Amino acid sequence: MSDVRELLGRAAGDAGRPVISTEAVYAKAARVRWRRRAAVSAAAVCTVAAGAFVVPQLASSSAPTAPQTSSVASSSKAPADTGRAARLTGLLPGGVGKVEEVSFAEIIKHVTPAPDEPPRTGPLDGQYAVRRDGGVGYLTIDVMAPKAVKKKLGGGPRAEDLCNPTNGEPARTDCVREELSGGRVLTIWSDDMDYGEGTPQWGPELVARLTLADGSLLGVRDSTGFEADVVQGPLLKTPPLTRAQLRELVLRTELLPGK
Repeated sequence: MSDVRELLGRAAGDAGRPVISTEAVYAKAARVRWRRRAAVSAAAVCTVAAGAFVVPQLASSSAPTAPQTSSVASSSKAPADTGRAARLTGLLPGGVGKVEEVSFAEIIKHVTPAPDEPPRTGPLDGQYAVRRDGGVGYLTIDVMAPKAVKKKLGGGPRAEDLCNPTNGEPARTDCVREELSGGRVLTIWSDDMDYGEGTPQWGPELVARLTLADGSLLGVRDSTGFEADVVQGPLLKTPPLTRAQLRELVLRTELLPGK
């Protein structure tokens, strides 16, 4: 489970960064639908890898209120580099939906104005909303350099086969591992994100991890979205990309540094 949440990693490190670490956020997040809860918690706290923050509060009531739609993505200080979103759109098949770069720090933590741009390893690293059929899903892209990967592992060995974890974690759903040319290894799996109470409540997703020969790592998360008291829109019925489309995207060299 920790590997899944780690992929988008380094997402919103501390209050000054616009991305959120899935390693902590998604451990406390859950895809427990509003209709399954008679009451909601007054607050939820998510601890990120480099700090902690409080995520949107849900007012206690006998029945959950309808989530409000947020227009955070249009904030003047949201990651407004439309060049990245446009370049990513150019790599995606037609019909995926409207892509715009967003800040999880804004739409989940409600940081206003948006924090300054974080350092990026890959040219398209970031968090992107995908609007389609009235819903909003998310794509997150994150490249970790070899040193960052080693630091994340704490000096421990890198897992050889993510589909067959040996550290006591449950096996990943629909997990497929491919050994590719040049020493690359691509692993894609499904995650229903049903990890218990919390906020945001993330919907089902596909996760891809591409390990490169030099030890660097490319992670892409293909999420149907999330539910909270304030959202950009309802969950998509399916992730923004199909498994085949996700595989094609992860293998694009345009996502890697120097490409």
